[in-house]
Amino acid sequence: MTQTLWLTGDPEADALLDADPFALLLGMLLDQQVAMETAFAGPRKIADRLGTLDPRAVADADPEQFAALCATPPAVHRYPGSMAGRVQAVARAVVDTYDGDVTRLWRDGDPDGREVLRRLTALPGFGDQKARIFLALLGKRRGVTPAGWREAAVAYGEEGSRRSIADVTDEASLLEVRATKKALKAAARSR
Repeated sequence: MTQTLWLTGDPEADALLDADPFALLLGMLLDQQVAMETAFAGPRKIADRLGTLDPRAVADADPEQFAALCATPPAVHRYPGSMAGRVQAVARAVVDTYDGDVTRLWRDGDPDGREVLRRLTALPGFGDQKARIFLALLGKRRGVTPAGWREAAVAYGEEGSRRSIADVTDEASLLEVRATKKALKAAARSR
């Protein structure tokens, strides 16, 4: 079951994320050291400024010009230069490995959840946690449910959890996820 995405609170940014799996992947990539809704609004800023979000166009853009595009206020990320490089690296990987079709990450060869997780962690900028969260986002919100996806996503795949962007469906759930993250960070600091 695919539900209309609500990740940013901006109807146009959410519509792009809903329609374009590459935009969703980039939003996940950008979800680091910024608010979740800021990260997931980044792909729309890139698309508006570049005129496209085609992975080939992103990968082939001049790196200096692309970094400047990402730094133009409002910046795509609080670290626009380094994140511009990561965005282009992910775009290049999608082009080189999946012929520009990001959905092949979870479609090619009918992979199970562990294989999708392995493919995600092979992408530049996608560590284990980010890959598990994105796998949960695919399963919970996009209807991409390969065998064993919940187990591969670990706690992020739990039904009814409020741990990550995979659990955001509206402003109230965004606040619940934010509260859970804050509590987990506080608990980690007190150890």
